[in-house]
Amino acid sequence: MGTNQSTYIRLSLMMFLQFFIWGGFFVTMGAYLLEVFRGEEGLNSIIGQAYATHNWAGLLAPLFVGLIADRYFNAERVNAVCHILGAGLLWYAATVTEPGTFIWVMFFYFMLYMPTLALVNAIAFANVNNPDNDFPKIRVWGTIGWIVAGFVVAQTVLGFVDVPLLKMLTGVENAQVTAIPLQMCAIISLIYGIYSFTLPAAPPQAKGKKFSIGEALGLDAIKLMGERNFGIFALCSFLISIPLAFYYARTNDFIAAMAFGEASASFMAIGQMSEVLFMLLVPFFLLKLGVKWMLLIGMLAWTLRYFVFAAFPESAALLIFGIALHGVCYDFFFVTGQLYVDKKAPKSMRSSAQGLFALLTYGAGMLIGNYILGWWGDNIGLDGSTTAGWLDGAFTFWIMPAVLALAVAVLFFFTFWEKREIDEEVADLK
Repeated sequence: MGTNQSTYIRLSLMMFLQFFIWGGFFVTMGAYLLEVFRGEEGLNSIIGQAYATHNWAGLLAPLFVGLIADRYFNAERVNAVCHILGAGLLWYAATVTEPGTFIWVMFFYFMLYMPTLALVNAIAFANVNNPDNDFPKIRVWGTIGWIVAGFVVAQTVLGFVDVPLLKMLTGVENAQVTAIPLQMCAIISLIYGIYSFTLPAAPPQAKGKKFSIGEALGLDAIKLMGERNFGIFALCSFLISIPLAFYYARTNDFIAAMAFGEASASFMAIGQMSEVLFMLLVPFFLLKLGVKWMLLIGMLAWTLRYFVFAAFPESAALLIFGIALHGVCYDFFFVTGQLYVDKKAPKSMRSSAQGLFALLTYGAGMLIGNYILGWWGDNIGLDGSTTAGWLDGAFTFWIMPAVLALAVAVLFFFTFWEKREIDEEVADLK
């Protein structure tokens, strides 16, 4: 029996608001920092450190969820409190004019936000009757929320259709380089936090159980790395996430300077549209290509994307192509990777194994990547606040992640020898 319509709508709205908030300020934060901290020494490192705050929080979030939400309080109540407190921090961040303070405020904000990514999943799973069928239909509204946020902040849909909401409310032509996205997301976060108190109940699932730091971080699954192919997969997952950080932190201000101006945030949403499309195609390609080639194609798509950015920075069409590759980059690697982990890990260890995969990628890998991109930008003297600055530095800046991604792909190709297996679990994905 499927989930009733009322619950489906309430959970879908939850997902929409959850990711609207993140997409509403995160994509354009680099452009905002270029404006508000213009002239500061080490500006590229400031941007890298600001984006790294969500990776630090991602590393620590499982401890918060495992210790608090899993054992003592309903997930929807913890979600509500996190977003209400987060609203205050986002609003304060919009007033900060000192880099170090901004970075710390964002760290504390993400310490509240990142655990809610797990909480909304827990709320959804606790209230659907058929998770395999119902959860994807609910989760896709999160991606839609991120896309809509890009259109709202950019005030235009792909440069063609005006979305004048922010312009009407503020009178500002290019909101994404101002504090307005932070303020908008603060208001939405407050509304969402209050709404979360009305969500269907999700009682703690591990009440009374002993808390394990190793289990919460997925460290119990490290023993799986003793199996050669899984160890190579884990290593390459960590390494490929280092160049991934370049895309999230700097693509928006890059394409804004080179081609799309104030409409850049809506063009960035093409990546999420592509993600939805290729998500639907993963089962088909997995059956046709197998795990190794799916993962390899994902890595090579990263290489191609960064090479396009480096070699053709003035081609609007090729920049759009590079953004649209996000669906292949993300789905072919991360979604396939999650399926691979699920297949390789014993049932009793699957949760820990997925936690380890997240720790290696969105935690450690992207954390290092954000620091590297900041150091690299400052080292080459990149001026990301102007078109001329990007014209002078685009090739040197983007060739770094292109080479890194290619090196990881080559390593993976020559060392990962997993036999192609199409078992019943994978075949059921058709």
